[in-house]
Amino acid sequence: MIPVTDRVVNAVSRRKAIDRFREKQIILPTFAQMRNPELIPGKIKDSLKNIGLWDLHPLNLFRITWKNEPVESGGLFGGVNFLELPTVLTGVDARIIMLIGKYFPTGSHKVGAAYGCLAPRIISGEFDPSYHKAVWPSTGNYCRGGAFDSWLMGVTAVAILPEEMSRERFSWLEDIGAEVIATPGCESNVKEIYDKCWDIRRNRPDCVIFNQFDEFGNPAWHYNITAPAIEEVYDALKTGKSQLAAYVSATGSAGTIGAGDRLKKRFPAMKIVASEALQCPTLMLNGFGGHRIEGIGDKHVPWVHNVRNTDMVTAIDDEDCMRVFRLFNEPDGHKYLKSCGLDQGITEQLHLLGISGIGNLLSAIKTAKYYEMNRNDVVITLATDSADMYRSRLPELEAEKGPYTMLQAAKDFEKCIYGQACNNLRELGYYDRKAIHNLKYFTWVEQQAKETEDLNRLWYDREIWEKQFNQAEKWDEMIEAFNEEAGVLKNM
Repeated sequence: MIPVTDRVVNAVSRRKAIDRFREKQIILPTFAQMRNPELIPGKIKDSLKNIGLWDLHPLNLFRITWKNEPVESGGLFGGVNFLELPTVLTGVDARIIMLIGKYFPTGSHKVGAAYGCLAPRIISGEFDPSYHKAVWPSTGNYCRGGAFDSWLMGVTAVAILPEEMSRERFSWLEDIGAEVIATPGCESNVKEIYDKCWDIRRNRPDCVIFNQFDEFGNPAWHYNITAPAIEEVYDALKTGKSQLAAYVSATGSAGTIGAGDRLKKRFPAMKIVASEALQCPTLMLNGFGGHRIEGIGDKHVPWVHNVRNTDMVTAIDDEDCMRVFRLFNEPDGHKYLKSCGLDQGITEQLHLLGISGIGNLLSAIKTAKYYEMNRNDVVITLATDSADMYRSRLPELEAEKGPYTMLQAAKDFEKCIYGQACNNLRELGYYDRKAIHNLKYFTWVEQQAKETEDLNRLWYDREIWEKQFNQAEKWDEMIEAFNEEAGVLKNM
């Protein structure tokens, strides 16, 4: 059966978690507080003024929000962090707006997705932090977010990620004290991660695996936190003629794209666009392969992806992403963009886009061109993380391609941004969606021991997705009761 975490299932484990949280002075934020930090108690905000954004301090759980003040230390909260990219950069009339993930702890919004998986297990007694270890299988940011959340919640973390991921990711995980397991391959080698998970299930009974690809807490966090943040930005920027025309998200674990389910309820004409790598076009062509768009895993369809709600798939060439990454982060790239009329203030913020964020931008441009969007159309997407996660790639690219020049910047801008065309995309009809959904069988039923009955429920049961994604109100009741029994907040 497909689980719904809406009740206490193990009172003994829950009591042990309460004791652990009392001992370590840990307070859990509610989903309502992550959505609207104005609800956070004043004494917590006062304490945060002396805590850095990345500090290993339990109160940083309250910084799992899109609304952190964009400073490294002592910041509180404001509006949603976003960047609107002008036509002179995108080459399209549609307004392209990107939510910015850099100002989450760990520098990525994945810290929120991990919270959505771990916190409900703790408050329901399904996870005992005095005994269990939390295993975070990922292609990068999710295991970082999981390790960070684990430390803040007094939990031992085990991080699993491909050995070819950037050195920055491994170094940070090692520094935080997580057990790190490197699996063979690159960004798209997800099955090798799953194989390691099976090995852990068989041999380490104290480990609980939080697989972002089948944990409904992942998209549930985005449904309840990211979607309202998008609505808030749209409402602040819209004009009398505006329409939210599209929401674009790399598929990855299908967590972020889950925000689209909530947005569709308010904007039924909006298109949900799934972006993936051209070198591994799993959704578009049932394809496979390796790629360099770090932050999105593939070669399968995540269990938690509501394919029924996906309107189009775009495939982005990873070479375009790497070339734009240099354009956005090299001095001569900035110099060229300014010569094209791009405002210096925007140019200086382009480092806020990591490699997958660039992929999302290129996908948004394709979407705007395909649907012939105009200035009244708003396309919203996200930068999961920033260039800070990938600085080591710049000297690697220079060693491979040579020094970056104004001439190369001109080529990259014209080819990789303005040159995005209506190719390598697929608009999905009913049976296109069903065919993609059916691909889940080969990963989840044949390899991961899911039930065929549950796979069919995910397609035919029209209420199952809302039931899974929209649990936050009940979770908040359970979090408040948990915090009350722990007594940390009232004794601050």
